[in-house]
Amino acid sequence: MAPVNPIRVTERAQKLATEILLPGDIAVDGTAGKGRDTACLAQAVGPTGQVHAFDIQPEAIASTRNLLEVAGLLSRVSLHLRSHAELAEVLTAEQRGKIGVAIFNLGYLPGGDASIITQPASTDRALRDAFAHLRPGGRLICVAYTGHPGGPEESDIVLSFAEQQAKAGLHVEKIGYYPTPGKPWILVVNKPSV
Repeated sequence: MAPVNPIRVTERAQKLATEILLPGDIAVDGTAGKGRDTACLAQAVGPTGQVHAFDIQPEAIASTRNLLEVAGLLSRVSLHLRSHAELAEVLTAEQRGKIGVAIFNLGYLPGGDASIITQPASTDRALRDAFAHLRPGGRLICVAYTGHPGGPEESDIVLSFAEQQAKAGLHVEKIGYYPTPGKPWILVVNKPSV
């Protein structure tokens, strides 16, 4: 398997999301960033769906809000200026166990303060909670980066989560994963349909 092209890694993650999202689905973007994943999810869930987008940085939420407004998608999205580790706290009772896709694009805000990064402990909790609330046939997608300070440690948390899901008998893909630093990779974990 060839390494994942870093320029295309986010596009690949979005394709993995949109190929299973259904109109009316609930989706989660655990790292809103510039809003591109959020907009992709909002388009895929349609006018009857709902996306929860999280980021701890006000400029990320503002950037995401702007993109969604321009695209006419803001009504489909709830923006949360809070950690993705608090994902389970914002889901309504009706949304629990009904997430079609949860996507995480770890690291730091492009063009922002590179010292503000996603953290291993909050990412671990977010991955576990997101997976627990997937609907049958739902998918968790996580893009992990290893080329910045803190990235290898967070990648190890993602890898550990992947190994635990694989040991539980779930279908796990590690696209582009190589034990060499500096390369992004994508984790995909599918929840069984039955």
